[in-house]
Amino acid sequence: MRVAIVTREFPPEVYGGAGVHAEYLAAELDRAEGVDVEVHAFGEPRPSPLVVGTYQPWDALVDPSRPQSAALGTVSADLAIAGALDGVDLVHTHTWYANLAGHLAAMMYDIPHVVTAHSLEPLRPWKAEQLGGGYAVSSWCERTSFEAAAAIIAVSGGMRDDILRVYPGLDPDRVHVIHNGIDTDTYRPVPAGPVLARYGIDPDRPYVLFVGRITRQKGVTHLVDAIPHLRPDTQVVLCAGAPDTPAIGAEMEAKVAAARERHGGVVWIDDMVERADVVALMSGATVFACPSVYEPFGLINVEAMACGTPVVASRTGGIPEIVVEGETGHLVELERGDDPYGEPADPARFVAELAEAINDLLDRPDDARRMGEAGRRRVLDGFAWPEVATRTVDLYRSVIG
Repeated sequence: MRVAIVTREFPPEVYGGAGVHAEYLAAELDRAEGVDVEVHAFGEPRPSPLVVGTYQPWDALVDPSRPQSAALGTVSADLAIAGALDGVDLVHTHTWYANLAGHLAAMMYDIPHVVTAHSLEPLRPWKAEQLGGGYAVSSWCERTSFEAAAAIIAVSGGMRDDILRVYPGLDPDRVHVIHNGIDTDTYRPVPAGPVLARYGIDPDRPYVLFVGRITRQKGVTHLVDAIPHLRPDTQVVLCAGAPDTPAIGAEMEAKVAAARERHGGVVWIDDMVERADVVALMSGATVFACPSVYEPFGLINVEAMACGTPVVASRTGGIPEIVVEGETGHLVELERGDDPYGEPADPARFVAELAEAINDLLDRPDDARRMGEAGRRRVLDGFAWPEVATRTVDLYRSVIG
């Protein structure tokens, strides 16, 4: 069975959970009996022998002065990828960036198209700030591909519910839940000392860690608003960069400046952090915080738990399928308001409850440590890659027939 994985992201060009997923899924599938896997990715050539082709948007379509043109560039790359997929038995795409390539290949070559839904465009309206009219194009690419796909993989039960709600015409039997996996050899507790020193983090003071992009989805500004309510001796380490828009970047800068005036010990790392450093920062953290307002799965929480760190996260999307309240951390209720971005109905209350949950673990370091250990065990039992790949191959065989 010759399988093509199509993805925008693949190492070393990875900036989100979908890219991490594609990397490890491809590697695990390559070890599966009877599967010949190849990767088609956007961007520059990759060192991995699994990557058989990389594709750039057509220059004539992309104008940096018009953000909406980026969507047309994506479509152009998809056309090139679709043309390269003749001869594969199945195409498996990740995110809207790649979906159209799979959809076109399925029509042209009469092969099954499997989609993994890492997020849903209609539930990310803040992307209109980033893409302008291109957001309508990205939404069309996703909808068209989902409605025709042979199978859709939802990365959580919550994500499956969202898919069927957003696309009610889909046959529920075509939507399957397969959780994301993690490399538990890479993500494990490691000594953090040298990395803490490099970033100016005091090893003798507890710290709360956030890792993610500066985007509405990740809710990082709510965590910054919570900083003045945390224990005075607590450090807050923000591994946060790549703002979606200049506006949210400026908002983040203003909020961090205000938090620093009221609470010392805020360390903001806005550069890309190497994976080994992220593992060390997670391992040394007292609490990992994930205040997302939209999180179909929440792989970052699995990574933190694998490093033995308790998690405080929003009760949204797939996160409650990962974080067990009172056992591996705390879940903070998120009641959405009428805001199209999915922001909390009462932001002040959400911030207060986020701070309260974090402080509870800071006040009980022995219990927090036990929760971190329980989180590591939970990851080993339920989120390892071999099981994910086995279930994925079984799905492939069911749609190929």
